[in-house]
Amino acid sequence: MAQHEVEITILKSGEVKVHVKGAKGKACMEYANWLAKVVGEIKDQKLTSEYYEAQATTAVKLQQKLANG
Repeated sequence: MAQHEVEITILKSGEVKVHVKGAKGKACMEYANWLAKVVGEIKDQKLTSEYYEAQATTAVKLQQKLANG
């Protein structure tokens, strides 16, 4: 499974810059959207060459079992 790295820089002005590394295709946008909810409004967005590369698909299956009684 590919390892993704999120580099976060907080400037003295309070501006937050985020660079997602290793996430191919639109997977990086999932990180960006999540981080926007945490840090606030996106003022500027630049897509790297990784955004245009083929995205690897990964499936995660979550299961929960409830015990009665």
